[in-house]
Amino acid sequence: MPLPYRRLVVKIGSNVLTQDNGLPDLDRMEQLVGQIVQLKTLGLEVIVVSSGAVAAGRSLITLPAQTDAVRSRQLLAAVGQVKLLSTYAELLAKHNLLCAQVLVTKEDFRDRQHYLNMKNCFQELLQQQVIPIVNENDVISVTELMFTDNDELASLIAAQLDADALIILTNVDGIFTGDPRLPESELIREIAPSDKGFDTFITAQRSQFGRGGMLTKCHMAHKVAKLGISVHIANGKTAGILPAVLAENAVNTWFRPSKTASGKKKWLAHAQSAVKATVQVNAGAREALSTPGKAVSLLPVGVLGIKGEFQKGDIVQITDEAGQPLGLGIAEYGAEKAQERLGQQHQRPLVHYDYLFLNPDLA
Repeated sequence: MPLPYRRLVVKIGSNVLTQDNGLPDLDRMEQLVGQIVQLKTLGLEVIVVSSGAVAAGRSLITLPAQTDAVRSRQLLAAVGQVKLLSTYAELLAKHNLLCAQVLVTKEDFRDRQHYLNMKNCFQELLQQQVIPIVNENDVISVTELMFTDNDELASLIAAQLDADALIILTNVDGIFTGDPRLPESELIREIAPSDKGFDTFITAQRSQFGRGGMLTKCHMAHKVAKLGISVHIANGKTAGILPAVLAENAVNTWFRPSKTASGKKKWLAHAQSAVKATVQVNAGAREALSTPGKAVSLLPVGVLGIKGEFQKGDIVQITDEAGQPLGLGIAEYGAEKAQERLGQQHQRPLVHYDYLFLNPDLA
């Protein structure tokens, strides 16, 4: 029986769309577009997060070897993004489908209102049967404005749009118990929300043409699954991989989702850059917050100290006594009032459970 998905985010990695010589793999791109069209005919909404702009730029312009690395990436991305989108548009037009370009930076996700405006734009595109093609705006994204990679961007989009599933296409079949090239390494077919320690045998090596690697994919997938979104890591070079994932007969790693989180929690899960201050809690509060299956708010009685200023509605980071991050929350009142109530019992929660996102690895 096919998986009951209605809205999908499909992330296509650089190593899927790029040949060994660093140039775009147009045949692969056409195959994947054909599969996306298949999903559309099944009635699914599809959002594509696509790498490949830099590779497309390489096919159009050759830069001197001494060109600055950051400027080189910006230039290739600026030139290549036009080529990448026009290729998607041409391939989809053969099936009477339209696509739309959506370029974003990390800054676009920091402000809640801006976040909702962007979400509304996506909703309208999907309503009109337009396929959004999303990529990082590499032309202006440098240093602190950059996503870790497009896996992080795809995770943000999946959470923002309440997607049923995120399918990450890479150049291996999924998560293995060791180096995928070694015969003794086995594919991990399923990872539950409570599973931990799987990153100990995953290489931190980055992909050949992208910024990410399997370790970042794994961490992002685990976080997204905690929000109630299915995540599949699969081989984008396998014929018919997208329909096969939906039909549950694909070789892949499935991150099984936990119960669906609220829209606010999905935003909070990726809102680290919007943190205004830090709230340090004692061991008792840490234990209460980490109790599985229990809805617990952060009460002033468990707060040891506050670093920084914040107002009602601001995002604060919650840490334990050792400074270990526990999660993020939206403050119910400002720092001044919180300082007055520090350690006191029978007070209103500083962060209500509904506006509290705890790290998936918290235990």
